[in-house]
Amino acid sequence: MGVFRDDKSIYVIDTNVLVDYPDIIPSEHGAAVLEEPTVDLSKAHIVIPTAVIRELSSFKKEASERGKAARTILRRLRPMFEQANTTLEKYLTMGESYDLKSLVRVGEQCFSILPVHKSFKDSLPFYPSDDDMDGQIILASIVVEFILWGMPVDGTASPEEAKSCVPTGRVMLLTNDNGLAIRANQRGVITSRYGYKLPAPYTGRREVAVDDSLLRYFRDEQIIERDIWEMYTDAKWDFVANEFVILKNSYDFAHKIEPDPNQDPFFRCIGRYDRNSDQIVGLKYVSDFPIRVANVGQAIYAEALMNPEFAAVICTGPAGSGKTYMATVYGYHACKNGNYIGITVVPCESQSRIGALPGDLNDKMDPDVQPYKNALRNFLLKTDKVLKNELKDLRANGAKVPRPRISGASPGDEDSDNRSIGQKLSDRINIIWNAWFSNIPVENARGRDFSYELALYDEFQDQNATQADTLIKRLGMEGKIVITGDIYQVHAPYLDSGNNGLVYATQLLYDIPMVAKVHFTEEEVVRHPLVKMVAEKQRMRFSK
Repeated sequence: MGVFRDDKSIYVIDTNVLVDYPDIIPSEHGAAVLEEPTVDLSKAHIVIPTAVIRELSSFKKEASERGKAARTILRRLRPMFEQANTTLEKYLTMGESYDLKSLVRVGEQCFSILPVHKSFKDSLPFYPSDDDMDGQIILASIVVEFILWGMPVDGTASPEEAKSCVPTGRVMLLTNDNGLAIRANQRGVITSRYGYKLPAPYTGRREVAVDDSLLRYFRDEQIIERDIWEMYTDAKWDFVANEFVILKNSYDFAHKIEPDPNQDPFFRCIGRYDRNSDQIVGLKYVSDFPIRVANVGQAIYAEALMNPEFAAVICTGPAGSGKTYMATVYGYHACKNGNYIGITVVPCESQSRIGALPGDLNDKMDPDVQPYKNALRNFLLKTDKVLKNELKDLRANGAKVPRPRISGASPGDEDSDNRSIGQKLSDRINIIWNAWFSNIPVENARGRDFSYELALYDEFQDQNATQADTLIKRLGMEGKIVITGDIYQVHAPYLDSGNNGLVYATQLLYDIPMVAKVHFTEEEVVRHPLVKMVAEKQRMRFSK
């Protein structure tokens, strides 16, 4: 028992915890600072079963994130334990290798590799095979308890002695595997999950209740200096670069009354914190957006898209809020005005189907770019006068029976006017798409440089942190990237609402003056009311 200090907790680490959080193992530069972990390991004795080492060794050959993590962990562990000075004499002395005396100290932490004696299970009514890695990890946790009680771990402990070895409360198995946790609890092993305590996600917007006089001042002047702010409100001046501030009087704030776009179409009650001038400035570009915005979220998004100072815009929120639609409309408008030479669409779905579908690359990717073509369709139906009138006539009088086309007539001939509105729309969309848009699979985006282009990354929540980092760095000179997605709609394996690429991008680009963050709420869904209800249920489900 001499190797254990009374003030240290002992944690047996499962493989999945190490793979998900490899920084638990210090690098050659020392222990990493783990921000807000659910379990504090900064002064702990960390025990790694040899079964975990075996699993990591099997993973290291994989060309995956798991394989990369396994290689990192093993590379860090090797020099640590080469210093442990374990000799064959010590190993052959019963108890030495099983008493964790060959521990390694790193700062205030201790690390041990723990083998399990092949006969140890003879003392237990528990017989996992050598290939049952979860069972071997459970056995390792029980071995630590035996060592704390001074019990033999070579299988010679009697059943009565084994029963007397009750949990000390100092040993805990850290695992995020539900099945392993259930099995371990049945064997008397205390378990816990491991992860990071994530702060409330940064939304890029906040509401502030202010005095009527300050609200009127901002509406008139479209600027608030720090001293004016501190004079008229008790709210802290602690804004993040490009954070949007929705100013409300006390009544509207208390009753959650949102600004009315019919009364204030340019949302003069919304400001943006400008880091360079240290001021809250009004929205300058929302009035130039090609379509009229419908709510606060869309006003903020339009401002972020149109502002030439922003090299990156991150937009999150539920389906139906306008993330893809507004980015597509902005891109089309910006290309026509000469701001970009084109728009590259990069769908970031979790499972690539490029190799399976027939046709050339554009044919293969057509299902993935349909949301953007659908956005162009809706935009044309709202803004093209001819199409708007034809749609109105169609809904009032029904479809007209088309006359047979004259043989050999081209789409520009008079008889082509008898095409359906859907056919006309399809032709218009294809013309626009071929002129300004291109699409590539996410795998081909790596290595590209989006200079003088607008790059649209959709479904970014299906990328992991490494993939997201690579895609963010594709931004080229005078280009712009728009990252969209919903953190509650993750489809990729091993990712969730707390560790996906969308969360990573928000944290990485936080408080950078060239970046804007936009978040839509469930109330700002502009599709069918059913979509809004579904979004609210999903948010409640994932927030539990």
